[in-house]
Formats: sequence, structure tokens, C-alpha cells
Amino acid sequence: MPLALLALAIGAFGIGTTEFVIMGLLPEVAGDFGVSIPTAGFLVTGYALGVVLGAPLMTALGTRIPRKRMLMLLMGLFVVGNLLSAVAPVFGVMLAGRVVASLAHGAFFGIGSVVAAELVAPEKKAGAIAMMFSGLTVANVIGVPLGTLVGQAIGWRITFVIVAVLGVVGLFGIAKLVPDLPKPEGVRLRDEIGAFRNVQVLLAMAMTVLGFGGVFAAITYITPMMTDVAGYADSSVTWLLVLFGIGMVGGNLVAGRFADRALMPMLYVTLGSLALVLGLFTLTAHNKVAAAVTVLLIGALGFATVPPLQKRVLDHASGAPTLASAVNIGAFNLGNALSAWLGGLVISAGLGYTAPNWVGAVLAASALVLAFVSAALERRSGAPSPIVASAAPVEQRTPVHH
Repeated sequence: MPLALLALAIGAFGIGTTEFVIMGLLPEVAGDFGVSIPTAGFLVTGYALGVVLGAPLMTALGTRIPRKRMLMLLMGLFVVGNLLSAVAPVFGVMLAGRVVASLAHGAFFGIGSVVAAELVAPEKKAGAIAMMFSGLTVANVIGVPLGTLVGQAIGWRITFVIVAVLGVVGLFGIAKLVPDLPKPEGVRLRDEIGAFRNVQVLLAMAMTVLGFGGVFAAITYITPMMTDVAGYADSSVTWLLVLFGIGMVGGNLVAGRFADRALMPMLYVTLGSLALVLGLFTLTAHNKVAAAVTVLLIGALGFATVPPLQKRVLDHASGAPTLASAVNIGAFNLGNALSAWLGGLVISAGLGYTAPNWVGAVLAASALVLAFVSAALERRSGAPSPIVASAAPVEQRTPVHH
């Protein structure tokens, strides 16, 4: 794997840390600004919405800019947003900083996925995408717990300064290690938008919303589930989330390895297993050991869907993949927001803290159904499998325009 992927992974590590570390620092931030915890929760919601809106917006604005330069500009925006959060005198400025940082998120992963795939041979694309996303998964194992500890011990503002420094490191890494890849000739914004006319691109994005949404239906409410149902102490939630992060790292790396060989079978197995494990979580949540194992499996199976789905979008939007790739990143956050809302509804209905697991199971099962539909449509159309097509020598490949 090229060193350029390391630079992309460092940027992903910083982005992953800032996205999730706020969840562990909400009480400190709320106390500092004199707002309620639910009000401070807008720092999470605002970031997610910023990713959903910023992914297509920033990518569209960057269609005329070389990809390397755009990645550097996005990391610069990320640094500014986190510094703004670190020095915010009032809550509104803190929220603005979070939104500014979130605008870089979707476009960075979207453009970064395209760049990562172009840095390696066609049969190694999913592995390269997984390498970049490893920064995001490792952030949940190392960056988020350490950032939370630093924020609680020294001050949450220091955490955001450290995250900004990570962004600077990522920016310089991209500047030094990522090559100046030529911008595709003749690809304009309308070509990027045209990729959304491909039903396979839309189906892949729908699978993204439903599949990873299933994960967050359960994980959003893991604290009350583990403390009130499994019987863990409040202090144990941190290491349970680390366990979830370890699962994400493993699932990401395994998926990156096997998705290049058999993408759709990989999706069938991961989505089907995820639906089953989420359904079983309503039972295993009542036992400490079983609950911990289930949290690990949810992390692994959930993130094992990311490289294959991102690669499927790239494959089917091959003529102009950048915007579609970025929008698919926004789809992950849309799924997170949707599933968290649905999970809250079933809890509010009095069905208990384990009820969101059933919501997650239904969402993951729905994604599996879409995977079968997608494969059936592909067979009916007689289109060659992206794996087969990408395995052909470059000089023998005929460009496909959607």
C-alpha cells in the first residue's frame, strides 16, 4: 500500500476523533456554557447534518479543483472548525465550529475514497479504501477514549486543540505524500450529477443508510442498555465503546481484503449476520459477557459493510464518481440520524432500552433485501460484474458512461 494512504488515514483519524469525542464530553461542555445536556446534544446533531449537507456541497464546489488540492483545503477547513470550537466564547460559536468542521467530513472521505482507489491496482481498490477508513475506526479505539480522558482531566478545549493539530499533520502528510493525480478530462458537475441516474448507485446508497443505520439504532442507546439492562457500572461504558471500536477496525480490514474478491457475497454475509446479531442483542443485553461479545460483533459486522458499499458506488459511478462517493458518506450519517430517531421513538413508546435493537435488525434486514434486488437487476441487465470488469487490463477496458 502506498504511503499516500497513510496520509489519508491520518486525516481520517482526526475526523473520526472529532466526530465521536464530543459524546463523551457533553457534560463538561454543557456545564462550561451553562446549557442543558439536550441542548449540548445539538453539537452531535449539528455535526451529522453538516456532514449530510456538506458532502455534496463541498464536492460540487471542488469539481474544478485538482483532488489533492481539494483534500488539502478540506483539511484546512477541518482545522479552522476545531480551533473555532476550542476558543468558542459562547455555545453558538461552539456549534458553528462543529458545523464548519463537519463540512469537510463527507467530501474528504468521498474524494479520499476516489484517490485511494486510483493509487492501487484495480483488484486492490476495496483494500485501499479500507486502509483510508482504518483511520476512522482506529479513532474509536484510541482517539476518542484518549480525547475524552484529556477533556475530562485538563479541559475539553485542549481536546479540540489536539484534534486541530492532528488535522495539520494530516494536511502536511497529504501535501508531501499524495501525488498530483490528473483530473479526469471532460468530467463536469453535470456528469457527476448524472451518476445518480444509475439505479445501482442509488441502491448502494440506500443500503448504506439502512445497513449502518442498523448499527447506530443500537449503539446510540448503549449506555442505558448496558447500565440498566446488562448491569454494568457507568464507568464501564468507555471500555465497551473501545470494544465496539476494535470490532470496527477488524471488520473494516477483513472487508477490505475480501470485498475485492467477492463484493456482493461479502454484503450478503455481513448484512445478514448483522441483522441476526442485532436481533439477538435483545437477549444477550441481559448478560454482561454476552453483551460485550455482541457489541464487538456489531462493530465488526457494521463496518464490514463500509468498504464494499463505498467501492460499489465507485464501480457504478465510474465515469464521474467523486460526488456520488461523497454523498454516500453523507448517507452513513443520514442513517445514523434516522436510526437514532427511530430508536428513541420505541423507547419513548415504553418498549424498553433493548427495543432499538429490533429497529436495527429490521433496518439491516431491509438493506440485505436491497442487496439481493441490486444483484438481480444486475443479472437481468446483463451488465458485467464490477469485479470482473476491473480485473481486465487497463488498455482493454472500455469506459462505461452512465
